[in-house]
Order: sequence, then structure tokens, then C-alpha cells
Amino acid sequence: MINGHTELIAHIGYPTHTFKSPMIYNPYFNEAGINAVVVPMGCKDAHYPQFLKAVFTLENIRGALITMPHKVTTVSLLDEVTPTVRVAGACNAVKRLPDGRLVGDMFDGAGFVRGVQGKGLDLQAKRVLVVGTGGVGCAIAASLAGAGIAAISLFDVNTPACEALAERLRTHYPHILVRTGSNDPAGHDLVVNATPMGMHAGDPLPMDVSRLSPDTFVGEVVMQAETTAFLAAAQARGCRVQVGTDMLYEQIPAYLEFFGWPSTTAEVLRRVAQLSY
Repeated sequence: MINGHTELIAHIGYPTHTFKSPMIYNPYFNEAGINAVVVPMGCKDAHYPQFLKAVFTLENIRGALITMPHKVTTVSLLDEVTPTVRVAGACNAVKRLPDGRLVGDMFDGAGFVRGVQGKGLDLQAKRVLVVGTGGVGCAIAASLAGAGIAAISLFDVNTPACEALAERLRTHYPHILVRTGSNDPAGHDLVVNATPMGMHAGDPLPMDVSRLSPDTFVGEVVMQAETTAFLAAAQARGCRVQVGTDMLYEQIPAYLEFFGWPSTTAEVLRRVAQLSY
């Protein structure tokens, strides 16, 4: 039963957004004996700055999960943000410090990075390619930079957005070699499709898979299918792969640690989740 002692995580998004996280977090909280609950809260853009501030006046609020379209707006509303937020240009988790300050972090990319690391890929000094520099691509690039890569290539049909991400990476991680303008996967240790290509049957592939080396690790963000056409083509080349849903489950332990709760594993979360795709 939810009461004044139950700690709340507000999951804030657009009113029409489909909130999946309560169907993962809440079954986990129940099994782990944690007196907490994730509550979906729909909020329109115009009301969001005032709403976020009001949410953190609640006595039993532990934090907030932020969903599109509020991730970018959130950055300017906080007292402190991480380098990952500064590079990504967006924030999807907020907590209140004991002194009342609001601090934010970004975990979309952390889920991807934890996933590939858990599958045995050591990112230290690796060369990576991220195709797609929208919200999720920026977050993945930011987390990869923080994981110790040596070089990153970025590509997007939106050239200004791609170049802006490149400049943020150069500013905050000057030791990393940053290139733009090509989606050729040759010569990379890790390649990532961070575009929507693959959401629909017949979508073009995000890169020329014939240029993939069998030694390259290939990651996907599309979740509509467990194995997209891109991943199937990469597997046919002999590549190790990570499916899109892994990113979702792998980021939740990072959220739990951020909010100060005991962590868990993606395997536990998959087992207890009440989701269907």
C-alpha cells in the first residue's frame, strides 16, 4: 500500500506518452522489499518547469525519471549536472541532494555501455562509430567517451546536430579523436545504430554491412524487433551483437545506484518485468 512512508519516483513525460518503466521498476521493488513506487506523471511542455519544481517539494520524493520531450529542457532547470549531461545535451534522471539542490544525470547511454561491457567488450582505447546523433545517439556517445574510448566517428543526415555533438565531445574529452562525415564501419571496434532505421520492415540499413569486420561488435537501439535486419546482417558477418532492449534493462541498475538503492542485474529485471513487446 502506498502511504506517506513510500518513496516516490516520478516518471515525467508528455501526457500521451506510454510509460513502460513502472512495469519494470515496481515489480522489482515489490520482490526486493523496497518501499518505493514509480508513478507516471503526464505534463505538457508549457507547465513542465513549474511542475518539476513542485514535484520536488514532496516530502517522500526520491527522484524523477524524465522522458521526452522534457530531457533537453531539464538541463537548464538543475543546480548541477554531470559531464555526460553536458555532452548529451539532455538529462533523464533528477534527484534532490540533502542541501536541496537538484542534480541530474543521463543514463540512456549508460545502459548501452553497461550492456556491451557485460558481454565482454573492453572499451578502453577502442575506436567506435555512432550512426545517428539524435537524443539516444548523443547519450550513447557521451557514455562511450566516459568509458575510455580512444576515437569516435559520428554520422547523421542532420549535419549541424552531428557537428554540435562533435564539438561538445572535443570540449569535454579533448584526448579523444573525434571525426564526422562518414558512416563507414571499417576500422572500428564497435559500431552503433542509433537511428530509427529498423523500426519498420523494409527500412534501409544504417551502414554498408559488407564493410563490417567479423571482429567488430555491433549494437542496436531499435526495440521493435529483438533482432533487426541490421543485427541479422551483422551476425551473418560473424559479429557479436547487442539488441536494443538490452539498453533498457541495463540502464535501470545505474538509475537505482543514482537514487541510492541497492543495484540489481538486467537478468533479474527481465524476469520480473510485466512488459510485452
